[in-house]
Amino acid sequence: MLSEGCSFMKGMLMGGLFCLVLSFLTSFSPHTESWTNDHSHHHVKALSKDELRQLSDSQVQKLNSQVRVYCVIMVQPKSLVYWATAKDTWGKHCDKAEFYTSESSKALEAVDLNEKDDWARLRKALKHAYENAGDLRWFFIAQASTFAIIENLKYLVLTKDPSEPFYLGNAMKSGELEYVSYESGIVLSYEALKRLIHVFQDEGKCPERGRALWKLSEDKQLAVCLKYTGVFAENGEDARGKGVFNTKSVNSLIKEGMENNPTHVLEGCCSDMAVTFNGMSPNQMQVMMFGVYRLRPYGHVFHDLLAFYPPEGSDND
Repeated sequence: MLSEGCSFMKGMLMGGLFCLVLSFLTSFSPHTESWTNDHSHHHVKALSKDELRQLSDSQVQKLNSQVRVYCVIMVQPKSLVYWATAKDTWGKHCDKAEFYTSESSKALEAVDLNEKDDWARLRKALKHAYENAGDLRWFFIAQASTFAIIENLKYLVLTKDPSEPFYLGNAMKSGELEYVSYESGIVLSYEALKRLIHVFQDEGKCPERGRALWKLSEDKQLAVCLKYTGVFAENGEDARGKGVFNTKSVNSLIKEGMENNPTHVLEGCCSDMAVTFNGMSPNQMQVMMFGVYRLRPYGHVFHDLLAFYPPEGSDND
């Protein structure tokens, strides 16, 4: 009887392990459709100054007018201070900034999705953005704790065609899954978002509540769903190949630069065309706003070859 009991327990243990492995495999086994063949890039770089100079004035003006960004900013009432800070700072530089919340708040205006689950809420927000985008063709998804320089984002995608599937940010890898970190901000072209909305309708491929034994984070779940449509994570970089989407604050990156390369701190820190930073307090975000948009050395004239103007009626800096 004791031997039979041990055998039974061993069988139960092996069966449980088998189910665990099976659940893991089924959550990461998308059957990629024909869109996969169109995928040819993994690192998306911004134009160099020389490449920009090769464009005619009319080309630059046309591209400038076409690159417009819809900011999808995910917030919750418990992060009200971050919510207000994002609205008062970098959010003003989006062509359209929409805040999406888990529940309504009298303090600030936002789209109330009435949804507690993080992944289900993000799905609803993206569907709302897709349906209300108008002629906007680039989508930037961010948490309220993210600080973004939208002009640098526009420069990064200046010559990219939003009718092609782009899924950009700080690309990371978890096992075999490549995904864009939510903390760095996520960029989707119109085509990528269109495919995502389409696969949302297929519960077998992209379930609203997930099907693994453990819960995937929103950014990984997003990557899994996009992978079914042939859209893959790509790392956003400047012309020199340095990443422009950061999951850490400027302060943290400078400290790391001082430790790793004390003679070249700035080179070891971050790109001068950085798009995002994360992990800053609301006060630090206000300081960043001052440094990026307001502080200027008297007598210096900047000769950028193009300028991204704020949306009409905006009170941005």
